[in-house]
Amino acid sequence: MSTNSTVLVTGCSSGFGLETVRFFLEKGWRVIATMRTPREDLLPRSDRLRLLPLDVTDADSIRHCIEAAGPIDALVNNAGVGLLAPLEGIALANAREVFETNTLGTIAMTQAVLPQFRERRAGVIVNVTSSVTLKSLPLLSVYTASKAAVNAFTESLALELAPFDVRVRLVLPGRSPTTSFGDNARRLMGDSVPEAYANFKDRVFAALRDVATPVTHTQDVAKAVWHAVTDPAAPMRMPAGADALALAHSQALP
Repeated sequence: MSTNSTVLVTGCSSGFGLETVRFFLEKGWRVIATMRTPREDLLPRSDRLRLLPLDVTDADSIRHCIEAAGPIDALVNNAGVGLLAPLEGIALANAREVFETNTLGTIAMTQAVLPQFRERRAGVIVNVTSSVTLKSLPLLSVYTASKAAVNAFTESLALELAPFDVRVRLVLPGRSPTTSFGDNARRLMGDSVPEAYANFKDRVFAALRDVATPVTHTQDVAKAVWHAVTDPAAPMRMPAGADALALAHSQALP
């Protein structure tokens, strides 16, 4: 990998994806930033930056994006949607949207770049999941399941791609109150919270907004993604953020 290398990042309209694009640009990489509706005002103009439309749940959108992108050296699957609600009140259509984006979208994007990586015997895929797969939290059962599926997918895929010198890694961010995750998660929740869960939901939401305890910042994730892409010795799972690192360390203790 060098400054002539190209990375394609999904879900770049805000949060982790947007910061990851900024970080790679600062390091001198060529970057393809994708989002459903590209916005020119989000990033500084650069001859090393391209914006492409991408909906990871749409096969035609993926095909057009990969064709327009041309050869790339790394794929960062960051696009995702949250869902924060009691399972009893979640519409199955909303659960399907979470899995279509978080799980199947990641699989589809990975599948789309594999032929060029395999043929060149080079390439890196980094899948951004979540530290909730290390320690479960309430009201996130569907979201956690979608991300845990990506963890399992990634670790199995890494074994089958190793003979072709293609690396696959995971980045697991912690809780990040400054991103739009909460707003996105509440969009799918809507008015579906059964009354019996109302007080419990309010307590959970308050805890998620708490910034007095360790949290994850967007640059923590960008740095972890950079490490995963550029360091062949990077571990399979890389927690990102003070809270995620503390959690991973506590689980490693006997």
